[in-house]
Amino acid sequence: MRMVMMFRAISAALLAGCFTTQALAAQNQDPDWPCIQRKVPELSLGQIWNGPELPASAAEWSKDDDIETLVRELAARRVPIGEAEQEVRDFAAALPKHKAQEQLAKLFQGLFDHMNGERAQVMSGIGRYARNQIQLAERLRKEGSEVDAMRAKADADPGEIARQTDRLVFETRIFEERVQSLTYVCEVPTLIEQRLYALAKVVAEEMKGK
Repeated sequence: MRMVMMFRAISAALLAGCFTTQALAAQNQDPDWPCIQRKVPELSLGQIWNGPELPASAAEWSKDDDIETLVRELAARRVPIGEAEQEVRDFAAALPKHKAQEQLAKLFQGLFDHMNGERAQVMSGIGRYARNQIQLAERLRKEGSEVDAMRAKADADPGEIARQTDRLVFETRIFEERVQSLTYVCEVPTLIEQRLYALAKVVAEEMKGK
């Protein structure tokens, strides 16, 4: 009975993966992308920024130690978004008027570059995660067939069958937990995008107010 339930779990997970792959292929997207969320490898500046045109000097944000430190602090999801937004306002309020526009432009460019890069790394990791799951599923299916064939032999060692079955059950449980975890991992790129948009909005408001 335990073997039957285990194979049902594997089959259900594999079937779900097949449907996801087919759906993504039909949309001309990456067949390795396992998430319900549409894959957008990189964000564009126009998707996020609705403030004034950024000066060329904004691209040099990483040369400013204060800006770089603030970018990393604001991008960290451990910092509640409300606190991060207030940090932007406090930073803007402390700027000399003649430097405010340029410094705020650097801040946004830094947030965009840093968080867009972070998002791309997460998405790359999701792809690797999905490929590993496919390989693990294929291995489990193969090992399940081998155990099933072993059980069919009249001279099979009951002890060996029990050991192989227990190992397969354990590995299948890990597989199922990883399938469940993937649902949460898939939300991370969207969370990064939402945070970036919220921070960009505050920066734009502060620039317009200067």
